Amino acid sequence: MVDRVIPIRIDEGKGLAPAMPATLMAPSSKSLDTRGRPLRDLRISVTDRCNFRCTYCMPKEVFDQNYPYLSQDALLSFEEITRLTTIFTSLGIEKIRLTGGEPLLRKNIETLVSMLAAIRKPDGTPLELTLTTNGSILRKKALQLKQAGLHRITISLDGLSDAIFKRMNDVDFPVGDVLDGITAAQEAGFESIKVNMVVKKGTNDDEIIPMAKHFRHSGVTLRFIEFMDVGSSNGWDMSEVLPSKAVIERINALYPLEPIEANYAGEVAQRWRYRDGAGEVGVISSVTQTFCHECTRARISTDGQLYLCLFASQGYDFKTMLRSGASDLEIANAIMGTWSQRTDHYSEIRGQATAEAARQSQKVEMSYIGG
Repeated sequence: MVDRVIPIRIDEGKGLAPAMPATLMAPSSKSLDTRGRPLRDLRISVTDRCNFRCTYCMPKEVFDQNYPYLSQDALLSFEEITRLTTIFTSLGIEKIRLTGGEPLLRKNIETLVSMLAAIRKPDGTPLELTLTTNGSILRKKALQLKQAGLHRITISLDGLSDAIFKRMNDVDFPVGDVLDGITAAQEAGFESIKVNMVVKKGTNDDEIIPMAKHFRHSGVTLRFIEFMDVGSSNGWDMSEVLPSKAVIERINALYPLEPIEANYAGEVAQRWRYRDGAGEVGVISSVTQTFCHECTRARISTDGQLYLCLFASQGYDFKTMLRSGASDLEIANAIMGTWSQRTDHYSEIRGQATAEAARQSQKVEMSYIGG
């Protein structure tokens, strides 16, 4: 699944990771990468399994019944995730997003949420704790997640037409159950709910307007994501990318929009609000309008590898450090040393290369590190 994983060694920095300083440096310029980008957001994949087979993420032809998923002992435990998150928090992380695979398939996920919710930043305030789900079992989990301390939730939904949605999730799962999961999240008290729609030109782009119409006045923020070349098995083709500009033009023609400012520095979605006050929509344009220059995200895979880009081909092994007796100080210094040498800017490179070259590049699968 992964091209290669780089081991982080703790013997005087002789491995491929940067040497660790003798003492932990305060989070400052030391936590900037080579392009001056700070480490602020951490995405943690808690499982490599999913009950959907979305064609752009885990196509059935690859992820079949014989696919070698990770064993239970290969996964980071809740205690290891919490320890690693605590160390990252001491280095400036402000937001955690739990992903998968489908994170709600991880047994007792609400227990992990409560453990992470107890972590405090250096100033004593809690982390922003979020989760992305396909919504299939959200009705069962929404209240438990809210009570455990989850702040925000994002649901993936690629259309309202059952025929189109079932063709994309490829497991005959109905739209109604996902919509019911969204309702359950609202009933549980979640006030910041987002719905992400991956748009594939010629496949589900006819669902843009129905989705916009459905979520107007709902309090739910709808976001449209350009079809991306994540991983090496989703059959990405540039001809299937509908630029976000076209998405906004379609909606604006029926429901006039106006741009609004980002919620925070480095936010990947461009925000638009309906002029009639019906709410807002967002677009994520990682293909046509790259945002590498302000990316502050790192990703931890299900088995404890640190990835510095969604499109990375290699990870850095922190599970071994966790399980080999490394101290928090050693792990913290390894994180800072790794981040300080980060150069990733794949989307910019893709924009300069041919679509064929992008298709041929080997990248870690999205189901392994989340979106």
